Amino acid sequence: MDQRTREISRVEEREKKKKKSLLREYAEAIIIAVLLALLIRAFVVQAFTIPSGSMSPTLLVGDYILVNKFIFHFRDPARGDVVVFKYPWDEKRDFIKRVVAVGGEELFIKERRVFVDGQPLEEPYARYSDLSHASEYGPVTVPADSYFVMGDNRDNSQDSRYWGFLKREKIRGKTFMIYWSWDGERHWLRWRRLGKFLP
Repeated sequence: MDQRTREISRVEEREKKKKKSLLREYAEAIIIAVLLALLIRAFVVQAFTIPSGSMSPTLLVGDYILVNKFIFHFRDPARGDVVVFKYPWDEKRDFIKRVVAVGGEELFIKERRVFVDGQPLEEPYARYSDLSHASEYGPVTVPADSYFVMGDNRDNSQDSRYWGFLKREKIRGKTFMIYWSWDGERHWLRWRRLGKFLP
């Protein structure tokens, strides 16, 4: 083998090593990205889709939301929080409702007004249909480590009025942002809702 052939061989060998090194770097980067995504999804943030109108007008069918799964490691759910949780009658399903009362509080509903410990709640987000009747509920006292949750669309929501109190351990996280919103009936993007943060 002459000098030129040996040189070509060395160059080819270096190129092969570079390609292997580059492929290895890409593979490592992809594996790390996937692991981080899985960790984030498991412990920090998860995406959900709104399938029904029970939280209208706050959340609409076709809204895609981000849920903070980490926040309740530092504080308890509070009145007004919109939470995602395992549906008590079928834990394979996720539900989303608003916390209305917390453990130890007494709640009753009279003529569409929600009262907690005798005081009426200010609920600008609550909606009733024109045909709805004046509903009555309670009084009930929320057990410790439990919550009374309701949908904002009060006449179209399967919530604590029907299946009881929500236990703390069933809550998966707090909704904090709409990152995408698609109107399936009209087939258009609700661009004004994109990036909307919820309190």
